[in-house]
Amino acid sequence: MIFHDTMTSAPMNFEKDLDMLADFYEKMTLESCQQLHLIYAADAFFKDPFNEVRGLDVIRSIFEHMFVQVDKPRFKIHTRILQNNEAFLTWDFMFTMKNRSYEAQKIRGATHLRFNAVGRVSYHRDYWDAAEELYEKIPVLGSLMRLLKRIARK
Repeated sequence: MIFHDTMTSAPMNFEKDLDMLADFYEKMTLESCQQLHLIYAADAFFKDPFNEVRGLDVIRSIFEHMFVQVDKPRFKIHTRILQNNEAFLTWDFMFTMKNRSYEAQKIRGATHLRFNAVGRVSYHRDYWDAAEELYEKIPVLGSLMRLLKRIARK
């Protein structure tokens, strides 16, 4: 579906909406999560390896919970692709585990987005491998995950 500007009948450009979203992620703080309504639709869908939810309040709670779980969470957006009202981002998520002596961690992932007619995110789907990017880095669990991966390759 291509959205059109009702005044000009020209296809809508979501470039500034994508820029605002990428900027939000790269500068996200616990406090800025209160501004999520400026970026996401009230009935937005969100899915990642741990969650599948609908609604702004639940999405906000997922982002706020991230600040409870980890120290210094930060996103770095690498690629932005926009076609009509759909976008694709690639990113790194960097953080350190709270109350742990683990070194800084990095998760590589991608996000598929859809914007509604007013430029708010209505669909957000994150793609990243929780086993490779997270579980394998935990000392005991990581050893088990690597062993299972080796067995599966045989």
